[in-house]
Amino acid sequence: QLQLVESGGGLVQPGGSLRLSCAASGFTLAYYAIGWFRQAPGKEREGVSCISSSDGSTNYADSVKGRFTISRDNARNTAYLQMTSLKPEDTAVYYCAAMSHCGWTAHYWGQGTQVTVSS
Repeated sequence: QLQLVESGGGLVQPGGSLRLSCAASGFTLAYYAIGWFRQAPGKEREGVSCISSSDGSTNYADSVKGRFTISRDNARNTAYLQMTSLKPEDTAVYYCAAMSHCGWTAHYWGQGTQVTVSS
């Protein structure tokens, strides 16, 4: 079965950190760019970050630059999103997706993991 599974979400206080994982099964993650997206209640889904398959180049939404770091471990078939200095406005369901190139239509989506930033 071809799928992506996110994990690592949870409840964290403002200023705290979380690391999200995106594990692929049934296909080789190394062949795909991996994007992280999020959707807050009542808002549209937005792109957070992406890492390419070729040279590992990355990009970030302005709202998370300097706070979030995307990475990948092809040997583990897993990608990560390290989130630091979390703010209440980061509260959302976070999804990972696999695509041919950053910005292209995703081939696979994960089911999402909830991140809640609250005191």
